[in-house]
Amino acid sequence: SSTWQGNMSFPASLENSFWEIHIPLSQEVKYSILGISVTLLFVALCILIWQIYRYCTHKPVSKQDVNGLLSNEQSTQNENLQNNSPTPDYKLESRHDEAERLSRCLSRSSDLASSMDNLEELDEERVQGTLRFSLFYDQLQSRLVVTVLEARGLAAREFSRSADPFVRLRLLWAAREEDEQRLSCVLQEWQTRLVKDSCNPMFGDQFSCSLAEEDVPRVTVRMEVRDFDKYSRHGILGEVRAPLKSLNIIYPLEIQEDLQRPKKDVVGEVLFSLKYMPTSQRLEVGILKIRTVFRSSKTERALYARISVLCNQCKIRHQRTSEKIRWDVTVFNEVLIFVLPDSPIRECSITVSVYELRPGKKSSKRMIGQILLGKGKTFEDEHWKLMMRSLRQPVAKWHLLYL
Repeated sequence: SSTWQGNMSFPASLENSFWEIHIPLSQEVKYSILGISVTLLFVALCILIWQIYRYCTHKPVSKQDVNGLLSNEQSTQNENLQNNSPTPDYKLESRHDEAERLSRCLSRSSDLASSMDNLEELDEERVQGTLRFSLFYDQLQSRLVVTVLEARGLAAREFSRSADPFVRLRLLWAAREEDEQRLSCVLQEWQTRLVKDSCNPMFGDQFSCSLAEEDVPRVTVRMEVRDFDKYSRHGILGEVRAPLKSLNIIYPLEIQEDLQRPKKDVVGEVLFSLKYMPTSQRLEVGILKIRTVFRSSKTERALYARISVLCNQCKIRHQRTSEKIRWDVTVFNEVLIFVLPDSPIRECSITVSVYELRPGKKSSKRMIGQILLGKGKTFEDEHWKLMMRSLRQPVAKWHLLYL
Protein backbone atom coordinates (compact mmCIF):
# COMPACT_ATOMS: atom_id res chain seq x y z
CA SER A 1 0.00 0.00 0.00
CA SER A 2 2.89 2.30 0.70
CA THR A 3 4.22 1.59 -2.79
CA TRP A 4 0.87 2.45 -4.34
CA GLN A 5 0.72 5.73 -2.43
CA GLY A 6 4.18 6.58 -3.64
CA ASN A 7 3.12 6.01 -7.24
CA MET A 8 0.05 8.22 -6.78
CA SER A 9 2.02 11.02 -5.25
CA PHE A 10 4.41 11.32 -8.23
CA PRO A 11 2.01 13.05 -10.61
CA ALA A 12 0.94 15.46 -7.90
CA SER A 13 4.50 16.48 -7.27
CA LEU A 14 5.10 16.87 -11.01
CA GLU A 15 2.05 19.11 -11.26
CA ASN A 16 3.25 21.25 -8.43
CA SER A 17 6.67 21.60 -10.03
CA PHE A 18 5.07 22.65 -13.34
CA TRP A 19 3.18 25.53 -11.81
CA GLU A 20 6.28 26.60 -10.00
CA ILE A 21 8.13 27.23 -13.33
CA HIS A 22 8.97 30.93 -13.81
CA ILE A 23 9.81 32.53 -17.18
CA PRO A 24 12.74 34.91 -16.80
CA LEU A 25 11.02 37.95 -18.48
CA SER A 26 10.52 41.44 -17.20
CA GLN A 27 7.09 42.91 -16.54
CA GLU A 28 7.39 45.33 -19.51
CA VAL A 29 7.95 42.49 -21.99
CA LYS A 30 5.04 40.52 -20.57
CA TYR A 31 2.68 43.53 -20.87
CA SER A 32 3.92 44.15 -24.44
CA ILE A 33 3.17 40.58 -25.49
CA LEU A 34 -0.23 40.83 -23.84
CA GLY A 35 -0.99 44.10 -25.72
CA ILE A 36 0.04 42.64 -29.09
CA SER A 37 -2.15 39.59 -28.48
CA VAL A 38 -5.14 41.73 -27.60
CA THR A 39 -4.58 43.90 -30.71
CA LEU A 40 -4.41 40.87 -33.04
CA LEU A 41 -7.55 39.46 -31.43
CA PHE A 42 -9.35 42.77 -32.01
CA VAL A 43 -8.29 42.91 -35.69
CA ALA A 44 -9.42 39.31 -36.23
CA LEU A 45 -12.80 40.08 -34.69
CA CYS A 46 -13.21 43.15 -36.96
CA ILE A 47 -12.42 41.10 -40.08
CA LEU A 48 -14.86 38.41 -38.99
CA ILE A 49 -17.62 40.95 -38.38
CA TRP A 50 -16.98 42.60 -41.82
CA GLN A 51 -17.15 39.27 -43.62
CA ILE A 52 -20.39 38.37 -41.83
CA TYR A 53 -21.84 41.77 -42.80
CA ARG A 54 -20.89 41.32 -46.49
CA TYR A 55 -22.32 37.83 -46.53
CA CYS A 56 -25.61 38.99 -45.05
CA THR A 57 -26.01 42.02 -47.32
CA HIS A 58 -24.73 40.47 -50.58
CA LYS A 59 -27.45 39.57 -53.08
CA PRO A 60 -26.57 37.05 -55.80
CA VAL A 61 -27.09 38.34 -59.37
CA SER A 62 -29.40 36.17 -61.43
CA LYS A 63 -29.74 36.00 -65.19
CA GLN A 64 -32.94 38.03 -65.06
CA ASP A 65 -31.13 40.81 -63.17
CA VAL A 66 -28.35 40.79 -65.78
CA ASN A 67 -30.84 41.02 -68.64
CA GLY A 68 -32.65 43.84 -66.86
CA LEU A 69 -29.36 45.67 -66.29
CA LEU A 70 -28.43 45.39 -69.96
CA SER A 71 -31.84 46.60 -71.07
CA ASN A 72 -31.64 49.54 -68.66
CA GLU A 73 -28.14 50.37 -69.96
CA GLN A 74 -29.37 50.24 -73.55
CA SER A 75 -32.32 52.51 -72.78
CA THR A 76 -30.00 54.91 -70.96
CA GLN A 77 -27.70 55.03 -74.00
CA ASN A 78 -30.65 55.78 -76.28
CA GLU A 79 -31.75 58.62 -74.00
CA ASN A 80 -28.21 59.99 -73.95
CA LEU A 81 -28.08 59.87 -77.74
CA GLN A 82 -31.30 61.85 -77.94
CA ASN A 83 -30.21 64.37 -75.29
CA ASN A 84 -26.64 64.48 -76.64
CA SER A 85 -25.28 64.21 -73.08
CA PRO A 86 -21.83 62.78 -72.29
CA THR A 87 -21.51 59.46 -70.47
CA PRO A 88 -18.56 57.85 -68.68
CA ASP A 89 -16.00 56.11 -70.86
CA TYR A 90 -16.25 52.50 -69.75
CA LYS A 91 -13.93 49.76 -70.99
CA LEU A 92 -16.99 48.00 -72.39
CA GLU A 93 -17.70 50.99 -74.61
CA SER A 94 -14.13 51.06 -75.92
CA ARG A 95 -14.38 47.36 -76.79
CA HIS A 96 -17.63 48.02 -78.67
CA ASP A 97 -15.96 50.93 -80.44
CA GLU A 98 -13.04 48.76 -81.57
CA ALA A 99 -15.42 46.02 -82.72
CA GLU A 100 -17.39 48.55 -84.74
CA ARG A 101 -14.24 49.89 -86.41
CA LEU A 102 -13.01 46.41 -87.27
CA SER A 103 -16.38 45.46 -88.71
CA ARG A 104 -16.41 48.62 -90.85
CA CYS A 105 -12.92 47.82 -92.06
CA LEU A 106 -13.93 44.28 -93.04
CA SER A 107 -17.08 45.49 -94.77
CA ARG A 108 -15.04 47.92 -96.87
CA SER A 109 -12.71 45.20 -98.06
CA SER A 110 -15.64 42.94 -98.99
CA ASP A 111 -17.89 45.43 -100.80
CA LEU A 112 -16.32 48.71 -101.89
CA ALA A 113 -19.26 50.25 -103.70
CA SER A 114 -21.84 49.68 -100.99
CA SER A 115 -19.46 50.88 -98.29
CA MET A 116 -18.95 54.20 -100.08
CA ASP A 117 -22.74 54.69 -100.22
CA ASN A 118 -23.03 53.93 -96.51
CA LEU A 119 -20.20 56.35 -95.77
CA GLU A 120 -21.99 59.16 -97.59
CA GLU A 121 -25.23 58.49 -95.68
CA LEU A 122 -23.35 58.42 -92.38
CA ASP A 123 -21.57 61.68 -93.12
CA GLU A 124 -24.85 63.37 -94.00
CA GLU A 125 -26.30 62.45 -90.62
CA ARG A 126 -23.16 63.46 -88.71
CA VAL A 127 -22.70 66.94 -90.19
CA GLN A 128 -23.02 69.40 -87.33
CA GLY A 129 -20.91 72.03 -85.61
CA THR A 130 -18.97 75.14 -86.62
CA LEU A 131 -15.39 75.96 -87.62
CA ARG A 132 -13.61 79.21 -86.77
CA PHE A 133 -10.61 80.34 -88.84
CA SER A 134 -8.87 83.46 -90.11
CA LEU A 135 -7.55 84.54 -93.52
CA PHE A 136 -4.97 87.17 -94.38
CA TYR A 137 -3.20 88.11 -97.62
CA ASP A 138 0.11 89.94 -97.22
CA GLN A 139 0.42 92.14 -100.30
CA LEU A 140 4.02 93.11 -99.58
CA GLN A 141 5.28 89.51 -99.48
CA SER A 142 2.53 88.05 -101.75
CA ARG A 143 1.69 85.39 -99.18
CA LEU A 144 -1.60 83.88 -98.09
CA VAL A 145 -1.89 83.04 -94.37
CA VAL A 146 -4.58 80.63 -93.16
CA THR A 147 -5.09 79.99 -89.43
CA VAL A 148 -7.40 77.26 -88.14
CA LEU A 149 -8.53 78.39 -84.69
CA GLU A 150 -11.14 75.99 -83.30
CA ALA A 151 -14.21 73.85 -83.97
CA ARG A 152 -17.35 73.65 -81.86
CA GLY A 153 -20.16 71.12 -81.47
CA LEU A 154 -18.72 68.36 -83.64
CA ALA A 155 -20.61 65.09 -83.98
CA ALA A 156 -19.38 62.34 -81.67
CA ARG A 157 -18.91 58.68 -82.42
CA GLU A 158 -21.79 56.44 -81.47
CA PHE A 159 -20.06 54.43 -78.75
CA SER A 160 -17.19 56.55 -77.42
CA ARG A 161 -19.28 59.77 -77.20
CA SER A 162 -16.25 61.70 -78.45
CA ALA A 163 -14.12 62.32 -81.55
CA ASP A 164 -10.46 62.67 -82.58
CA PRO A 165 -10.74 65.58 -85.02
CA PHE A 166 -8.23 67.20 -87.34
CA VAL A 167 -8.62 69.57 -90.30
CA ARG A 168 -7.33 69.00 -93.82
CA LEU A 169 -6.91 72.15 -95.91
CA ARG A 170 -6.67 72.47 -99.68
CA LEU A 171 -6.12 75.55 -101.80
CA LEU A 172 -8.18 75.04 -104.96
CA TRP A 173 -7.19 77.13 -107.96
CA ALA A 174 -10.03 77.31 -110.52
CA ALA A 175 -9.54 77.40 -114.27
CA ARG A 176 -11.11 80.10 -116.42
CA GLU A 177 -14.88 80.28 -116.42
CA GLU A 178 -15.12 80.24 -120.23
CA ASP A 179 -13.96 76.61 -120.27
CA GLU A 180 -16.67 74.04 -120.99
CA GLN A 181 -15.90 72.15 -117.79
CA ARG A 182 -14.45 74.27 -115.03
CA LEU A 183 -11.61 72.30 -113.49
CA SER A 184 -9.74 72.90 -110.28
CA CYS A 185 -6.13 72.40 -109.31
CA VAL A 186 -4.79 71.83 -105.79
CA LEU A 187 -2.07 74.42 -105.14
CA GLN A 188 -1.30 73.50 -101.54
CA GLU A 189 -2.43 70.86 -99.07
CA TRP A 190 -2.00 71.04 -95.29
CA GLN A 191 -3.20 69.23 -92.20
CA THR A 192 -3.60 70.41 -88.61
CA ARG A 193 -2.54 68.48 -85.55
CA LEU A 194 -4.80 65.81 -84.09
CA VAL A 195 -6.86 66.64 -80.99
CA LYS A 196 -7.97 63.48 -79.16
CA ASP A 197 -11.26 62.95 -77.33
CA SER A 198 -12.80 66.34 -78.00
CA CYS A 199 -15.90 67.60 -79.80
CA ASN A 200 -14.76 71.20 -79.21
CA PRO A 201 -11.09 71.10 -80.28
CA MET A 202 -8.73 74.08 -80.13
CA PHE A 203 -6.19 74.03 -82.98
CA GLY A 204 -4.39 77.34 -83.46
CA ASP A 205 -2.38 76.01 -86.43
CA GLN A 206 -1.16 78.51 -89.02
CA PHE A 207 -0.19 77.83 -92.65
CA SER A 208 1.13 80.09 -95.38
CA CYS A 209 2.25 79.93 -99.00
CA SER A 210 3.30 82.22 -101.83
CA LEU A 211 0.39 83.36 -104.00
CA ALA A 212 0.36 85.96 -106.76
CA GLU A 213 -2.15 88.75 -106.28
CA GLU A 214 -3.85 88.10 -109.63
CA ASP A 215 -4.54 84.49 -108.55
CA VAL A 216 -6.26 85.40 -105.28
CA PRO A 217 -9.79 85.76 -106.78
CA ARG A 218 -9.49 82.29 -108.35
CA VAL A 219 -8.58 80.50 -105.11
CA THR A 220 -10.99 78.76 -102.75
CA VAL A 221 -9.88 77.49 -99.34
CA ARG A 222 -11.49 74.11 -98.67
CA MET A 223 -11.31 72.86 -95.07
CA GLU A 224 -12.48 69.35 -94.22
CA VAL A 225 -12.99 68.39 -90.57
CA ARG A 226 -12.17 64.70 -90.22
CA ASP A 227 -12.42 62.15 -87.43
CA PHE A 228 -9.24 60.09 -87.05
CA ASP A 229 -9.80 56.33 -87.24
CA LYS A 230 -6.88 54.01 -86.51
CA TYR A 231 -8.53 50.93 -88.00
CA SER A 232 -10.14 52.15 -91.23
CA ARG A 233 -10.89 55.22 -93.32
CA HIS A 234 -11.11 58.55 -91.49
CA GLY A 235 -14.64 59.83 -91.05
CA ILE A 236 -15.68 63.18 -92.52
CA LEU A 237 -17.52 65.44 -90.09
CA GLY A 238 -18.14 68.27 -92.56
CA GLU A 239 -16.41 70.97 -94.55
CA VAL A 240 -16.22 74.74 -94.96
CA ARG A 241 -15.37 76.58 -98.19
CA ALA A 242 -14.07 80.14 -98.32
CA PRO A 243 -13.85 81.64 -101.85
CA LEU A 244 -11.31 84.46 -101.65
CA LYS A 245 -13.02 86.32 -104.50
CA SER A 246 -15.82 87.47 -102.21
CA LEU A 247 -13.66 88.29 -99.18
CA ASN A 248 -11.56 91.31 -98.25
CA ILE A 249 -8.48 89.75 -96.66
CA ILE A 250 -5.91 92.53 -96.99
CA TYR A 251 -6.36 92.68 -93.20
CA PRO A 252 -6.72 89.60 -90.99
CA LEU A 253 -10.32 88.41 -91.28
CA GLU A 254 -11.77 86.00 -88.70
CA ILE A 255 -14.69 83.85 -89.89
CA GLN A 256 -16.95 81.31 -88.21
CA GLU A 257 -19.00 79.06 -90.49
CA ASP A 258 -21.33 76.10 -90.01
CA LEU A 259 -20.05 72.80 -91.33
CA GLN A 260 -21.66 71.64 -94.56
CA ARG A 261 -21.97 68.27 -96.25
CA PRO A 262 -18.73 67.57 -98.18
CA LYS A 263 -18.81 68.02 -101.95
CA LYS A 264 -16.38 66.73 -104.54
CA ASP A 265 -14.50 68.97 -106.96
CA VAL A 266 -13.82 68.18 -110.60
CA VAL A 267 -10.04 68.19 -110.99
CA GLY A 268 -9.65 66.59 -114.40
CA GLU A 269 -10.75 63.97 -116.92
CA VAL A 270 -9.52 60.48 -117.73
CA LEU A 271 -9.91 58.72 -121.06
CA PHE A 272 -9.73 54.97 -120.60
CA SER A 273 -11.08 51.89 -122.35
CA LEU A 274 -12.74 48.71 -121.10
CA LYS A 275 -12.62 45.34 -122.82
CA TYR A 276 -14.12 42.08 -121.55
CA MET A 277 -13.10 38.62 -122.79
CA PRO A 278 -15.82 36.19 -121.58
CA THR A 279 -13.98 32.99 -122.63
CA SER A 280 -10.81 33.69 -120.65
CA GLN A 281 -12.60 35.81 -118.02
CA ARG A 282 -10.23 38.74 -118.61
CA LEU A 283 -10.91 42.42 -118.10
CA GLU A 284 -8.60 44.84 -119.91
CA VAL A 285 -8.43 48.42 -118.64
CA GLY A 286 -6.58 50.80 -120.95
CA ILE A 287 -5.40 54.14 -119.53
CA LEU A 288 -5.13 56.40 -122.58
CA LYS A 289 -5.03 60.07 -121.51
CA ILE A 290 -5.36 62.14 -118.35
CA ARG A 291 -6.34 65.79 -118.64
CA THR A 292 -5.76 68.05 -115.62
CA VAL A 293 -5.22 71.71 -114.85
CA PHE A 294 -1.45 72.04 -114.66
CA ARG A 295 0.38 75.14 -113.50
CA SER A 296 4.01 75.25 -114.57
CA SER A 297 6.46 75.11 -111.69
CA LYS A 298 10.19 74.87 -111.19
CA THR A 299 9.97 71.27 -110.02
CA GLU A 300 9.19 68.58 -112.55
CA ARG A 301 6.22 66.46 -111.58
CA ALA A 302 4.94 63.10 -112.79
CA LEU A 303 1.63 61.26 -112.89
CA TYR A 304 0.64 57.62 -112.67
CA ALA A 305 -2.67 55.77 -112.36
CA ARG A 306 -3.50 52.96 -109.93
CA ILE A 307 -6.36 50.61 -110.85
CA SER A 308 -8.18 48.41 -108.31
CA VAL A 309 -10.84 45.83 -109.24
CA LEU A 310 -13.33 44.24 -106.85
CA CYS A 311 -15.43 41.50 -108.50
CA ASN A 312 -18.02 39.26 -106.79
CA GLN A 313 -16.63 40.32 -103.39
CA CYS A 314 -13.19 39.11 -104.49
CA LYS A 315 -10.46 41.74 -104.37
CA ILE A 316 -8.04 41.41 -107.28
CA ARG A 317 -4.47 42.61 -106.90
CA HIS A 318 -4.17 46.23 -107.98
CA GLN A 319 -1.95 47.38 -110.84
CA ARG A 320 -0.42 50.71 -111.78
CA THR A 321 0.84 52.40 -114.89
CA SER A 322 4.32 53.73 -115.43
CA GLU A 323 5.17 57.29 -114.45
CA LYS A 324 4.75 60.02 -117.06
CA ILE A 325 5.82 63.65 -116.90
CA ARG A 326 2.79 65.76 -116.10
CA TRP A 327 1.33 68.07 -118.73
CA ASP A 328 -2.11 69.55 -119.35
CA VAL A 329 -2.87 66.33 -121.24
CA THR A 330 -0.66 63.41 -120.17
CA VAL A 331 -0.60 60.48 -122.62
CA PHE A 332 -0.19 56.92 -121.25
CA ASN A 333 -1.61 54.41 -123.80
CA GLU A 334 -1.12 51.47 -121.41
CA VAL A 335 -3.34 48.39 -121.00
CA LEU A 336 -3.64 46.53 -117.71
CA ILE A 337 -5.13 43.01 -117.63
CA PHE A 338 -7.17 41.57 -114.73
CA VAL A 339 -8.35 37.94 -114.49
CA LEU A 340 -11.87 37.91 -113.04
CA PRO A 341 -13.54 35.10 -111.02
CA ASP A 342 -15.96 32.67 -112.60
CA SER A 343 -19.02 34.08 -114.30
CA PRO A 344 -21.66 35.37 -113.93
CA ILE A 345 -20.40 38.75 -112.78
CA ARG A 346 -22.89 39.85 -110.13
CA GLU A 347 -20.95 42.84 -108.78
CA CYS A 348 -17.81 44.51 -110.08
CA SER A 349 -16.30 47.91 -109.28
CA ILE A 350 -13.31 49.55 -110.95
CA THR A 351 -11.46 52.31 -109.08
CA VAL A 352 -9.01 54.50 -110.97
CA SER A 353 -6.86 56.67 -108.69
CA VAL A 354 -4.49 59.26 -110.16
CA TYR A 355 -1.40 60.23 -108.16
CA GLU A 356 1.12 63.02 -108.56
CA LEU A 357 4.70 62.72 -107.40
CA ARG A 358 7.98 64.54 -107.64
CA PRO A 359 10.70 62.26 -109.01
CA GLY A 360 13.69 61.85 -106.72
CA LYS A 361 11.87 63.15 -103.63
CA LYS A 362 10.73 60.84 -100.83
CA SER A 363 7.15 60.90 -99.50
CA SER A 364 5.96 63.13 -102.33
CA LYS A 365 3.05 60.96 -103.52
CA ARG A 366 -0.28 62.77 -103.50
CA MET A 367 -3.64 61.63 -104.85
CA ILE A 368 -5.14 64.26 -107.13
CA GLY A 369 -8.38 62.49 -108.11
CA GLN A 370 -10.37 59.30 -108.29
CA ILE A 371 -13.02 57.56 -110.42
CA LEU A 372 -15.36 54.73 -109.39
CA LEU A 373 -17.51 52.82 -111.88
CA GLY A 374 -18.84 49.34 -112.53
CA LYS A 375 -21.85 47.20 -111.78
CA GLY A 376 -23.64 46.72 -108.48
CA LYS A 377 -26.80 45.09 -107.21
CA THR A 378 -28.94 48.14 -107.96
CA PHE A 379 -26.91 50.15 -110.48
CA GLU A 380 -24.84 49.70 -113.63
CA ASP A 381 -22.56 52.33 -115.13
CA GLU A 382 -23.12 53.37 -118.76
CA HIS A 383 -19.53 52.54 -119.70
CA TRP A 384 -19.96 49.04 -118.23
CA LYS A 385 -23.14 48.52 -120.27
CA LEU A 386 -21.35 49.52 -123.49
CA MET A 387 -18.52 47.11 -122.70
CA MET A 388 -20.91 44.18 -122.14
CA ARG A 389 -22.68 44.95 -125.40
CA SER A 390 -19.40 45.00 -127.35
CA LEU A 391 -17.61 41.89 -126.11
CA ARG A 392 -13.98 41.43 -127.15
CA GLN A 393 -13.90 45.05 -128.38
CA PRO A 394 -12.34 47.95 -126.44
CA VAL A 395 -14.78 50.74 -125.59
CA ALA A 396 -13.24 54.12 -124.69
CA LYS A 397 -14.96 56.90 -122.79
CA TRP A 398 -14.03 60.12 -120.95
CA HIS A 399 -14.74 60.21 -117.20
CA LEU A 400 -14.57 63.13 -114.78
CA LEU A 401 -11.90 62.97 -112.10
CA TYR A 402 -13.16 63.94 -108.63
CA LEU A 403 -11.39 64.90 -105.43
